[in-house]
Amino acid sequence: MSLYCGVGGVDRELGEGELRELLTAALGRMGLRQRVLAVPPDLTRIHSQAGVLTRMAYQYYGDRLAAVLPALGTHVPLRPEQITHMFGDVPQERFLVHNWRTDIETLGEVPAEYIREQSEGKLNYAWPAQVNKHIAHGGFDLILSIGQVVPHEVIGMANYNKNILVGTGGREGINRSHYLGAVYGMERIMGRAENPVRNVLNYAADRFLKHLPIVYVHTVVGRRDDGELAVRGLYIGDDQECFLRAAELSVQVNFEHLDEPIRKAVVYLDPHEFHSTWLGNKAVYRTRMALADGGELIILAPGVREFGEDKRIDELIRKYGYRGTPATLAAVRDNPDLASDLSAAAHLIHGSSEGRFRITYCPGGLSREEIEGVGFEYGDLAEMMRKYDPAKLQHGYNRVDGEDFFFIAHPGLGLWAHKSRLSQ
Repeated sequence: MSLYCGVGGVDRELGEGELRELLTAALGRMGLRQRVLAVPPDLTRIHSQAGVLTRMAYQYYGDRLAAVLPALGTHVPLRPEQITHMFGDVPQERFLVHNWRTDIETLGEVPAEYIREQSEGKLNYAWPAQVNKHIAHGGFDLILSIGQVVPHEVIGMANYNKNILVGTGGREGINRSHYLGAVYGMERIMGRAENPVRNVLNYAADRFLKHLPIVYVHTVVGRRDDGELAVRGLYIGDDQECFLRAAELSVQVNFEHLDEPIRKAVVYLDPHEFHSTWLGNKAVYRTRMALADGGELIILAPGVREFGEDKRIDELIRKYGYRGTPATLAAVRDNPDLASDLSAAAHLIHGSSEGRFRITYCPGGLSREEIEGVGFEYGDLAEMMRKYDPAKLQHGYNRVDGEDFFFIAHPGLGLWAHKSRLSQ
């Protein structure tokens, strides 16, 4: 087991030149590789710097970087212009598309007894360890899993083996892992490197991924005092140490503890990144532990035009809505369509405030009827953008026309909580 790079700190800022030097040195220490696969995230994680690092890997290996497989999970494939925007001059023909419903290989199974133990007796199903067929049978002598470690609603801290087992995983694996996290409780998981969902993935990785030449490339990205983003750490290795060191820094960099609960939060979703509530509900996930009971979350979502990235999931969201945990669990029990798509059920739980605070969605491409039909309140985007102009606001507390509110422009890069909820 090897840690090829472990550089980072809360005040460290790694520019592109230093990132290149660190990555190049790490790749050199791995020895000669002839057939390399890169597994970065998609455009929704563009701030991870995974696009930059993938391009650097291509420049290092040239034609030996045989393929790039974005870890789409359930997301839609990247369009050609999105590939160029994120990955620059990496040849488009090298990019493979992951289909979570068809392109998978099941390597093994985590037994139901283990899932029952991890879920505190709430669930009783086995978990299939599934990966994309190119990972299982592509004949690669190096698989570079590239991405950002950051607080995450399903897995506690994003990346490591999740990028492989969920990002390139299959329908059942994704569904059941998401549902485990939702049933266990999102607020008990977020910001924690060790939790039931991660335990299940670690169990699978230890038994079913050891034969694969996977090396993890993890960034930690934070904000500078001026609100701009900075790479705070780079960790490269082939075992859990790489992830745990990145997670330790991420908690310091990305987890913002607040002395008082937020009465009103305004979150802006970049239209280049967020086109659905499936993705845009990071505005809900990442702020829920900071919002006061009876508070309000306003989501400015100019690019949001649908609920699900997947047509089937979009239909399920429209049908069942964000009604809270008890209603969703009952719907799973009573409706085969939702019971057969547990990642959608998990998403419905994650996206609900459980009646604790108001969620006002201001979408660019969904009607009032559609928004209210899934359980959110509707806000007129143009009116709200005039009132809360993202270009004029700073991260954190703002005061406009006598009103105080907390503004966040990149919800996917952090986690916010007030101290009274950290002990729950």
